[in-house]
Amino acid sequence: MSDQSTAPASTPAVTVVVPVRNEADNVGPLTDEIAAALTGRVAFELIYVNDGSTDGTQAALAALKSERPWLRQIRHEASCGQSAAVRSGVAAARSAVVATLDGDGQNDPSFIPALLAALEKGTNVGLAAGQRVGRRDGGFKKLQSRIANGVRGAILRDGTRDTGCGLKAFRRDAFLALPYFDGLHRFLPALFRRDGYAIAYVDVIDRPRRHGVSNYGLWDRLWVGILDLLGVWWLVRRRKRVPRATEV
Repeated sequence: MSDQSTAPASTPAVTVVVPVRNEADNVGPLTDEIAAALTGRVAFELIYVNDGSTDGTQAALAALKSERPWLRQIRHEASCGQSAAVRSGVAAARSAVVATLDGDGQNDPSFIPALLAALEKGTNVGLAAGQRVGRRDGGFKKLQSRIANGVRGAILRDGTRDTGCGLKAFRRDAFLALPYFDGLHRFLPALFRRDGYAIAYVDVIDRPRRHGVSNYGLWDRLWVGILDLLGVWWLVRRRKRVPRATEV
């Protein structure tokens, strides 16, 4: 296998998509960790989606890219939110499999290989989702996530205790076939199940944020997400059977 630190794979087996907004101090260490986790294991590319950053994130990524031909940067002129950033990265991916993680350093890239293995191990698995243990967020953020996950689980019955974890791996074509809306990333297990896919789960260790503050606000975790939750419930209820079409 070629050295990923010196040459990009012509056809990467996995694309890592990282949405970032104002994460200039975090992208360097995170890039090194992603490379360490995947180099020699799988041919990969890394796409940062710069979601309208107003700090030095764009310059920091440009400097990293100059020495890492497997690194790409996509930029939103204005911030469109985490779901939009993830979707832009997935749409630009050159591989059939995509892994995602947050850009603040709380998600440990060393778990990406386990997610990829879980995606390939099961039958008809469309999504491998990280489930955080040992949460390192503040008390209010953890309480809010616990309430949001509890409400979501009670309504959707998606069998997932933690949809907010950014560490995920999934099949690109299946993701792009999902109905898009802002906030999509918090409902992936329910929506993949709706389309007939199995879900695999991997416990991952949460870490403290390295630098800066959260850039995707807490407010949308429950109150704004209520309408999204009802919309996803409607979508799930309206699909009675997944079509399996074959040409004869």
